[in-house]
Parts: sequence; structure tokens; C-alpha cells
Amino acid sequence: MMENGYSMEYGDQYMEQEEEWEREGLLDPAWEKQQKKTFTAWCNSHLRKAGTAIDNIEDDFRNGLKLMLLLEVISGETLPKPDRGKMRFHKIANVNKALDFIASKGVKLVSIGAEEIVDGNLKMTLGMIWTIILRFAIQDISVEEMTAKEGLLLWCQRKTAPYKNVNVQNFHLSFKDGLAFCALIHRHRPDLIDYGRLSKDNPLENLNTAFDVAEKYLDIPRMLDPEDLINTPKPDERAIMTYVSCYYHAFQGAQQAETAANRICKVLKVNQENERLMEEYERLASDLLEWIRRTMPWLNSRQTDNSLAGVQKKLEEYRTYRRKHKPPRVEQKAKLETNFNTLQTKLRLSNRPAYMPTEGKMVSDISNCWKGLELAEKAFEEWLLAETMRLERLEHLAQKFKHKADTHEEWTRGKEEMLQSQDFRQCKLNELKALKKKHEAFESDLAAHQDRVEQIAAIAQELNTLEYHDCASVNSRCQRICDQWDRLGALTQRRRQALDDAERILEKIDILHLEFAKRAAPFNNWLDGTREDLVDMFIVHTMEEIQGLMQAHDQFKATLGEADKEYNVIVGLVREVESIVNQNQIPGGLENPYTSVSAHDLTRKWSEVRTLVPQRDQTLANELRKQQNNEMLRRQFAEKANSVGPWIERQMDSVTAIGMGLQGSLEDQLHRLKEYEQAVYAYKPHIEELEKIHQAVQESMIFENRYTQYTMETLRVGWEQLLTSINRNINEVENQILTRDSKGITQEQLTEFRSSFNHFDKNRSGRLAPEEFKSCLVSLGYSIGRDRQGDMDFQRILAVVDPNSTGFVHFDAFLDFMTRESTDTDTAEQVIDSFRILASDKPFILPDELRRELPPDQAEYCIQRMPPYKGPNGIPGALDYMSFSTALYGESDL
Repeated sequence: MMENGYSMEYGDQYMEQEEEWEREGLLDPAWEKQQKKTFTAWCNSHLRKAGTAIDNIEDDFRNGLKLMLLLEVISGETLPKPDRGKMRFHKIANVNKALDFIASKGVKLVSIGAEEIVDGNLKMTLGMIWTIILRFAIQDISVEEMTAKEGLLLWCQRKTAPYKNVNVQNFHLSFKDGLAFCALIHRHRPDLIDYGRLSKDNPLENLNTAFDVAEKYLDIPRMLDPEDLINTPKPDERAIMTYVSCYYHAFQGAQQAETAANRICKVLKVNQENERLMEEYERLASDLLEWIRRTMPWLNSRQTDNSLAGVQKKLEEYRTYRRKHKPPRVEQKAKLETNFNTLQTKLRLSNRPAYMPTEGKMVSDISNCWKGLELAEKAFEEWLLAETMRLERLEHLAQKFKHKADTHEEWTRGKEEMLQSQDFRQCKLNELKALKKKHEAFESDLAAHQDRVEQIAAIAQELNTLEYHDCASVNSRCQRICDQWDRLGALTQRRRQALDDAERILEKIDILHLEFAKRAAPFNNWLDGTREDLVDMFIVHTMEEIQGLMQAHDQFKATLGEADKEYNVIVGLVREVESIVNQNQIPGGLENPYTSVSAHDLTRKWSEVRTLVPQRDQTLANELRKQQNNEMLRRQFAEKANSVGPWIERQMDSVTAIGMGLQGSLEDQLHRLKEYEQAVYAYKPHIEELEKIHQAVQESMIFENRYTQYTMETLRVGWEQLLTSINRNINEVENQILTRDSKGITQEQLTEFRSSFNHFDKNRSGRLAPEEFKSCLVSLGYSIGRDRQGDMDFQRILAVVDPNSTGFVHFDAFLDFMTRESTDTDTAEQVIDSFRILASDKPFILPDELRRELPPDQAEYCIQRMPPYKGPNGIPGALDYMSFSTALYGESDL
């Protein structure tokens, strides 16, 4: 009813709106033409199903016959039988039957009567057809519960959204360029139109393409005229809505088929998922129940090999089962229950019957089997723990036996071989005594181990009583230990007797070894030290040092007689030991246990000492001659250096005094500096002679000279500083003379500037720090305020005299600044005025005038560098002296 009501209201509203536009003169006559063509084509698209058509919409519906036929075709219902007469009242009766049928469909017709239709009233006829179109073609369109027009508009917007240059906002201007029609066709039938080739700039081609394709392939007749749509500023909305509705109905079947397919797929997908869950449940349930069935016999088994290792292996298998095998089954059980609940929920939501698993696989069946498994696990674990505790007690006793037996066997390992050994036959006395002490300790240890042997036997007896599973190996081991213990006792007694006999023999020669060691050690040390002293390298630098070494060597030679006596005594002791050892046939008796020094070593070293003494005499004599020659070189260098050094210092002081600017005029200072320069160059042979002596000193490796304070390095530096100071002072004096002559300052002013600078140059470095420079300016009468402005003025001055920001002001920069402050300077304007005079007040100058007034070289210099004159009244060859003058002072880019 809402849809019918909407159709009625919308039709009435449209008729009323059209009447208002007509009264106000706003109704476009082209709209009526477009409606007439569109509505005619729309009617024919339905009438052709009945084998007829209309040519003129206002005439062909006047008798009501084709109007009734149209309503029967579009509604699918049968109307009352029409009157076949040709009189006016027959026609009115037929039209009324059609209007009554329209009204029966819930459409309220306003201002439309049968008489107007019979009379051929075009406006009323079009209004009636529009009402029919609204009711039977547009009213059924529904998109997201919107009204028919809004729904149709939304359908167009959604279908054309992906297409460029298409923006459907209404049913008049949005369809004017034809792209919207083409987009609707391409969206549903992309095979019919190549949308990428279309252009917004070709609306006629776009419209014809859409209309032709729609008529040929979609059975939608041409209801609009492309030229009318393009030429009408605002096409008729009813005509376009009518045509667009045909597109909607043409594509509606495809949409319904797609919706039906989606619904079927959705239902099948749900059913397939449910079947998958059922199959997965059956599979998981079968697998879990089969696993429980296989696991239960293992959990119920109580068989063991009566060993702790066997029970512990079963316990570890059980722990592995709980840690690795059961957790996945717990997850499987939880997944099984989750899948079952999920499946039942999905079946209930999709109106399917509840799932009933096969017999024995219900969730309750699985839970009962799981509880039985857990009870078996608990019983199996309790049995394993109890059996472990019992066997651990028995195993502990076996381990105790094993530990004590291992300890005893470890202690006895190698003891029999040690007691049977004849090692003491090759030992010296001290080693034999050590072996005897060691044997006494072994006897004490042997007695202490008696208790352990008894404990081992007692534990073995207890294991036999408790029927330990490996009693045979325990008894065998116990018997071996007891037999070995008896053998150790007998061997110990025999070794004690043999050690006592050997001790008495070795004590006879020990005293002679000890006496040799007491004498040989200090004598050997004296020989080693003497050999090192005789071959020791020495480095001396003075006569006193070499004379001291020679005196010490003479004292050493005086002690050689006593050393020879000691050597003969020591060698006699060795011969006595050899005699005793040979008489008693004692193995190893010649080896002295108290010292590693042998008689052979002493003899070899004593022979070396006797050979090295005369070699040392010759080495000391050679060194004495070398030091005598070095002493002569020292004296030669000192004599020359003590003459050259003071001369350089005197010259440096004189040059520095001249550089202070306090001795005569600048010309006098320059003359004296040049004299000093000549004198310095004339003195250079003395430096060269000194260099030759220094080379000989270096070749003789002489590093110090007590006869002079001067070194060659200090003299070289002094010589270079003297030359540098003379050249620097000559350059400074020449620059001062140039400054004085060019700036016109007096000698008194220069002297004053130099005196003030020297006064504040405390360390005579030739430069002033900023504060020293400021004080110097004040002393010369320069006014610098103590306020902020004064600081700014001083910083500007400092930027002039120290442009590189070195932090110091040198005398040249200071003098240049004071000269500029004290004298007038040439400016670019003064030079321009001078050139203007030479040019007879012309703004340019000619080359001939420059050659006539200036020296030749300066005239050519100006001609080559002056730019051509480009101002007014210029003549060929004219030169611009103004730009040239400003360039001389850095005031242009020339």
C-alpha cells in the first residue's frame, strides 16, 4: 500500500509541478517533445507483444482500445470487454474502463478524465502514460528501502561508481553526455561496449552507441533522441527515468539469478562445513578412543626385572608419556568437545537437526574412557614410586659395596708392582732415604685400610642375605679383594729388608759428594761472573771512565793465583769419589745429588777465563786511544763554537735594537741593517767550518761536550734567526719609508708611533694584543669611549688592523692605520676630477689625450684597462675614465 500510495502522490505532485511551470512560463517545450517520443516508444515496447503499435500517442489512445490492450500486457490481467462502437460515448466508456483499472491498482488520478483523452489532449495523455509508467515500471524498483525514484538513482550511482567521468546525481544533466548509459551497459555486459575508447567530449557518439547497443542486444527500443538531449539545456527527467527503468528491468533478471546462485552457494557452504565438522568429529573420536585402548594395557602392567634401572626406565617412559604423548591427546579431547558444540550450534542456527555421533562415540562415552585412563595413570604412577623406593634401598646398599670396593681397588692399583720393584738399586742416598720414608708411610696406610676390607666383606654378606639380583658378581669381587690383601702384607715385609741393606752402602760415599758440592758451587759462580765481566760490552764517553775500567782489570788479574789453588783442591775431591765408586761397583755413584756442577764444567770454564784475560787487555787499550781522539774533537768544536755563538748573539741584539726604531732616521736604520747583512754573509765561512767539525763529532758518536754550552743545532737556529731578523727589519724599514713618503708623515710622527708601539710591546714580539693595542691608541690621543658605543668603534678599528682575526696587531698594520688617521688619502672622486681636467670636462677621454698628458707607460696602462665609453655624445675610441677610477679603489666590478 505504501508503494501504491507513493505512486499516486508522486504522479499528482508531478502534474501539479508541471502546471506551475506552465503558468510561470518555465516549461520547456522540448520536454513535451521528448516525453512524447519516449512514452510512445515505451508503449510500443509492450504493445508489440500483442502484435500492434501506436504512431501518434494523442490520437491512437482516443478510442481506448489500445490503452486497454497496453494495460493487459503490462499487468498480465484481463480487463472488461471493450465497447466496439465508434461513437464518442463508446470511446469514453473504453477509456473509463482503463482509468478504473489504473485506479484499482491504488493509483489516484487527479485532473485526468476520459473526455480529455478522447479529445486528444496531449498533456493529459502524457500525464496518464507517465502515471502508468510510474505504477508498472518504476514503482517496483526498491533499493535499501528507498522510494522508487531514489532507489533507481542509487542503483545507477552504484553501478556507475567505478567509471571515470561518470557522476550520476539526477535524471537530466547526469545522462546528457551518454557516458552514464554506456557505463550501465558495460557494467552488466562488458562484451557489448569498449568503454575505454569513449570520451566525454563526444556525447553524440556516446548516446548513439548506448541506444544502438540497447536496441540490438538488450531489446530496449530507442526512446530518446540524442540530438534533443544534447541541444536541450536540461533534458526531461520523466523521459530519462522511463528509459533508465528499462535498463533496470533488462538487467534485473541477471541480478536475480546472481542472488539465487549466492543463496544456494551459501546454503551448500554451510552444509559442507557441517559435514566436515561431523567427519572431523568422527575421525578425532575414533583416533582418541583407539589411543586410549592401546594405552590401557601398558598402564595396567606391573612387570619389572627387579632392578632399579628397569623401574627408573619405566618411570621415565611414564614421564615422557605425560610430557609428550598425553598433552596432544588432551588438546585433541578439548578440540573434539569444541567441534561438537560448534557443530550443534551451527546446525541449530541453520535449522538443521542435531548431530548424533555413531554408537560409542558420544561425548559422554569419550569422557568415561578418559576417566578410566586417568584412574589407570594414577595407579600406575603410585606403583612405580613404591617400587622405586624399595629398589633404591637395595640399590643403595649395592652402591655402597661398589663405592668401597672401587675405593679399595683404586688404592691398591699398582701397589703390588710397586712393592716388587727394584727401583732403589739405582737411587742415590737421599733418594733411598726418601723411598724408605715413603715405604714407612705405606705401611701405616696399609694398616689403616684393614678396616675397609672388613666392611666390604660385611656388606657382601648382607647382600647375599637379602638376595640381591647380582650376588654372584658381588661375591667374586669380594674374594679377589681378600686374596689381594694377603699378598700385599707379605710383599711389604720383603721390601722393608731390601731398603735397609741398600742404605748402609750409599752412606759411605755421601760425605765426599757433600764436600765437593760445598767447594764447587762458589767457585763455579766466580767463574761465571768472571767470564761475563771479561766479555761484557762497555760504552764510555770520557777518559776518566776508560781509565777506571783499566784499573779495575789490573786488580782482577792479581787474584788469579788464589783461584788456581782452589781449582786443584776441587778436582782432587772428584778423583777420590771416582776411586770409591769403582771399588764398590755402585750404579750411579758418580752422580752428585747436592750439585749439578761437574768437574768437566769447572775445567772448561777455568780454561776460558785464562784465555779471555789477554783479550780484555787489548780491548781496553783500543778504547783508550779512541777516547783520546774524541777529547781532541770536543776541544776543537768548543773553541770554534765559543767564538761563533757570542758573535751571533751580539749581531742579533744590534739588529733588534735597530728594529725598535729608536736609532736615527729610517734611512740610517736601513743603511746600518744592510751593513749588518753584508757582515753576516761575510761571516758564513766560520759556520761552514764549524759544520765540518760537527760532522766529525757525530761520526765519532760524541753526544756531550763539557767545554762549551753551544750545540750545532742552537747555532744553526741562531744563524737562521739572525738572517730572518735582518731581512724582516729591512723590509719593515723600507715599508715605513714608502709609507712616510707616500702619505707625507714626518719622521717625528713615525718615531712617536714606534715609541708608543714599543712601549706596549712588553715581550718585544713585534705585535700587540687587542687590549695593548687599545691602550696604545689612547696614549696617542685617540678617543675611545668606555661605553657600548666605544666598544663598537674599537671593534670596527680592530677589524681593519686584524682582518683575519688572528688576535694580534702587527706594527705594519698599526702604522698603516695611524698613517691613514694622520694624513689625507686619495679618493676615487679626486682621481675622477683629475681625469676630467685632462679631458677638458668631457665625460670621456681619448687615447691621444692620455698619451699627451701622461708618461708613455702609464698612458698605455690606462688605455689597455679603461672600458669603452657607452654614454651619450660619445665618439669612436672614447674611454670611460669614471668606471676605471672607481675600479682602482674597489668600488666597481671592472
